[in-house]
Amino acid sequence: WSYNENAILISQTSLASCLEDLGREDESLALRRRIYARKAALLGGSHKDTILDGNNLSSTLIRLERFAEAKALLRDELLPKAQQSLGPEHCIHMDTVEWLVHALRLDPDATHDDLREAEALALGTLQRRRRVMGPAHPDTVWCEEELTRVREALAELE
Repeated sequence: WSYNENAILISQTSLASCLEDLGREDESLALRRRIYARKAALLGGSHKDTILDGNNLSSTLIRLERFAEAKALLRDELLPKAQQSLGPEHCIHMDTVEWLVHALRLDPDATHDDLREAEALALGTLQRRRRVMGPAHPDTVWCEEELTRVREALAELE
């Protein structure tokens, strides 16, 4: 048997999802942090698999309502790397933007400016998704729904 660290990390990603499904979010979060750090060391921070694992980490942070940490990870680390290495029309880049939109919208401390930022990000991503994936693609539909939810949150603040 050969030692394939990337294969082990992929298996650990599945384990982290199982832990979340079992309600063991803190264990999942700790595992996702280790996976993301190890992928960054193994493949580099700009590799698509590292960014994908960063998105998984941000998803767990959002689920645990650690919005400030999720937004910082997405804004400061993942989005710049996804933009540079993948480009704005890559599906992982668009997913990263949508996770930021989701974090901005769900944060109970979100300001009007936060929601305006979320609206602009969601609108730009929706336009790219329609062009790249088509209007009927499930990710495009989800993006449309998220834009609607952001606009509803904005209307509540106004």
